[in-house]
Amino acid sequence: MEFEGKVILITGASSAIGTAVAFYFASRGAKLSLCGINEETLNKTAERCELVGKVKPLVVTSDLTNADDTTNLIRATITYFLTIDVLVNNAGILETGSIETTTLEQFDRIFNLNVRSAYHLTMLAVPYLIQSEGVIVNVSSVNGLKAFPGLLAYNMSKAAVDQFTRCLAIELSDYRIRVNSVNVGIVVTDLEKGITDKLDESYLLFLRRSKETHPLGRAGFPEEIARAIAFLASDKASFVTGVNLPVDGGRHATSLR
Repeated sequence: MEFEGKVILITGASSAIGTAVAFYFASRGAKLSLCGINEETLNKTAERCELVGKVKPLVVTSDLTNADDTTNLIRATITYFLTIDVLVNNAGILETGSIETTTLEQFDRIFNLNVRSAYHLTMLAVPYLIQSEGVIVNVSSVNGLKAFPGLLAYNMSKAAVDQFTRCLAIELSDYRIRVNSVNVGIVVTDLEKGITDKLDESYLLFLRRSKETHPLGRAGFPEEIARAIAFLASDKASFVTGVNLPVDGGRHATSLR
């Protein structure tokens, strides 16, 4: 129960990775502030976490591209728990497009959620993380480390998250706040499925190709990402900061697209 009594704020907690992260922390005694845009699935996540962790999570339905929602999330968390020990910036979207096909509206939509909202939320959380000498873990992607065709704006947004991570690690080191990211590869989530509940043939082919693109020969699972995030958030990583940690089955090390 290494997170007994710790307050963990998790964004994107209504989706697969966020849900797995919330469940993992709950099973280790954490108090959770869960943020997501889908109220129904967010409540289901909270119910599951309460069964495992015996502590009722705070649930805040928010659109983090809305500055007022972001401010309200921090206010609600502090009102409810009085502190924040760990911030997990997990919320994000993936959209396809090249320089020829990505519109400015699409570019803004991707950057507003993947980068700007994490920047704003972190900015608001830092005063409380200073008090707790807390930890920040950003959820990035192998796309931040390598260039992949057809995902231009998404690639750029995750590269920005990686640089954000490194800069924060330096800026906040005097406060003993550690900041790291996990760079995920293909993971079986709704994000990769294009937000659909149906495992259609094209998606199954997409997953099968992971045997070729990932040296470990498969796609990852949300629980594997959750364990890496928990490690970075724990005292076991007490001398780790400024790291962009690939949790991608080795995909970052290959030349395959």
